[in-house]
Amino acid sequence: MLIIRTLLLTSLISLTIACQPHHSDATKQVPHAATGAYDAAISSDGRYSIVSSVEHGVAVWDNQVNGLKFQWYLSEDEQNMVVALDISADSYAAVTATREEFAVWDLESGENLGFYKINQSHIRDIAISNKGRYVMYGRADGVAVHIDLTTGRRIEFLGHQEKINAVALSPNGFYALTGGNDYSAYLWDTRTGQVVYRFNHASRVTQVALDPQARFAFTAGSKKQASIWDLTTGAQHSNLQYIARQKIFSAVRFSDDAKWLATGSPSRELAMWNIDTGERVLDYQVAARANSQPKSAVVFAVAFAENNQLITESSSGLSEYFEIKRKQ
Repeated sequence: MLIIRTLLLTSLISLTIACQPHHSDATKQVPHAATGAYDAAISSDGRYSIVSSVEHGVAVWDNQVNGLKFQWYLSEDEQNMVVALDISADSYAAVTATREEFAVWDLESGENLGFYKINQSHIRDIAISNKGRYVMYGRADGVAVHIDLTTGRRIEFLGHQEKINAVALSPNGFYALTGGNDYSAYLWDTRTGQVVYRFNHASRVTQVALDPQARFAFTAGSKKQASIWDLTTGAQHSNLQYIARQKIFSAVRFSDDAKWLATGSPSRELAMWNIDTGERVLDYQVAARANSQPKSAVVFAVAFAENNQLITESSSGLSEYFEIKRKQ
């Protein structure tokens, strides 16, 4: 049963008490989940956050006023946890997914726009286009599915040979980027299913992202390769410069001017990179999750916010703000 509920003042008080700040480089922290989150997404302008947790279902926060706008529940079953989220680039709609089903929501009214169940494999990641018209998800069986929610048209992309780990969708819904355990990422046309570019890696691809203006794509492997690709030519534009032999990225976002890339990791790390050179120009840490041993947190989402800031959502249950101070 689908339920939409607004958060009462008592919920805000309990959140503040439960989410006590832990060491972080943030200039501001706002509690969004009492005992930690399972996943989160932030709108492209940083205004909205949606956070999945056991206590609060999917909580929709308006970051401009630090207030909770809606709570969405897909099921009475606590085990049916939302594990993938996305917000359209125009902040019109959001999509929330469990392993077996997904729902589309109007971000202005909180109204549910559709509830869908899949009957094969399970969802690994999901994305939504502007106006909430198109949804695309990657499955554990290596199939990516693109659906036009207006017409019902459905196309399956069969290019991957193993499970899909990450997906991204262009704002108009016409292009998809998918990365999987087959050491490959594909940029493909959702209208035809045809491959535009294939980006090869030496390890499984764990993260992908698209620049909303269609200038660049980002793909990252589980070993030392995180690349930015020129979507005009398909050539590598730059490679992120880091020493670690293995590095996982759990969040990524292009800046509007396509000069910077922000990333988050499962080890609390927040970083910003020069897109042209691959140089890391900023390093921060988000707050550790309460009672975690060792003290750690996964950065689920990052966005470029107003006033020269980065905003993050992490498994600590906190929304955090970081001042952008680039290296000279």
